[in-house]
Amino acid sequence: MKIAILPGDGIGTEIVAEAVKVLKALDLKFELEEAKVGGAAYDAYGHPLPEATLKLAQASDAILFGAVGDWKYDTLDRPLRPEQAILGLRKALGLFANFRPAICYEQLTHASSLKPELVAGLDILIIRELTGDIYFGQPRGRRTAPDGHFPGAEEAFDTMRYTRPEIERIARVAFEAARKRGKRVTSVDKANVLETFQLWKDVVTEVHQKEYADVALDHMYVDNAAMQLVKEPKKFDVIVTGNMFGDILSDEASMLTGSIGMLPSASLNDKKQGLYEPSHGSAPDIAGKGVANPLATILSAAMMLRFSLNQPEAADRIEAAVKKVLAQGLRTPDIYSDGTTKVGTREMGEAVVKALG
Repeated sequence: MKIAILPGDGIGTEIVAEAVKVLKALDLKFELEEAKVGGAAYDAYGHPLPEATLKLAQASDAILFGAVGDWKYDTLDRPLRPEQAILGLRKALGLFANFRPAICYEQLTHASSLKPELVAGLDILIIRELTGDIYFGQPRGRRTAPDGHFPGAEEAFDTMRYTRPEIERIARVAFEAARKRGKRVTSVDKANVLETFQLWKDVVTEVHQKEYADVALDHMYVDNAAMQLVKEPKKFDVIVTGNMFGDILSDEASMLTGSIGMLPSASLNDKKQGLYEPSHGSAPDIAGKGVANPLATILSAAMMLRFSLNQPEAADRIEAAVKKVLAQGLRTPDIYSDGTTKVGTREMGEAVVKALG
């Protein structure tokens, strides 16, 4: 089993190091190979996704990714910014399905900004389409406005696009996932305004009626979905939506769990090859301080074992170890509260290794 290790920038190097410790503590044989990506790769090679890094990712069964980005790169031309590395990997590997579970652990109900009774037992899976939508749609760019309210003024434009096959395949992923959970899918769109999402709604409905009548389906506009996530989050089971809406809603859902530092993610292609990363960013403001929460990355490694490496028992062990550590009262600063024990990045990773037994 070959795993590409791409730590990236900021706290990425710190949190990935702890996840690698956990993987090495398992009684499994991995071939681990590390490469630079993001700002670190730009500094070394002049590009955020060097050819050697891309080839390593393509040749691996799975990729463990940290985070990319730093304020010092904000003045670079867009194609050279660190964030282009993750977009490039998604496109090159065809990683179209993004899984973002939002689980509120019993020990962290107090860390959520919502009342404990609203989040206790929360278990949502957000499935975000990852290779289409406004992030990749063409045409895009800047120009002199030919019409509109201010013709002749400078304007920027992006294009939201989805084809029927793109919607069909992500819908099937969502319905298949729901069959293994609570058999409920909420499709989030903006069909009342956008033609793109009227097609989305129509196609999801067709796939449901033809192939997944055993799964309950409801549709919700994105603004209402954002409200319901904080009003009554446990009403959701599986949420499926487009690239931009999924980006926003999954970050909102992460805070229901107490911290985005607890939210893992998986991005898969049709061959089950996947990129696994925490949902948070590189956090350059705390990089090098040893205070970042590595649990989202460690839980992402568990998802990697389950979805790409066919090692569900090992994934269960990691998830059980995380629960054990939380039950012991260990907390990084983002989830710390009175009565618990504050630890750093390395201490939390070592505690999970110890809890594996």
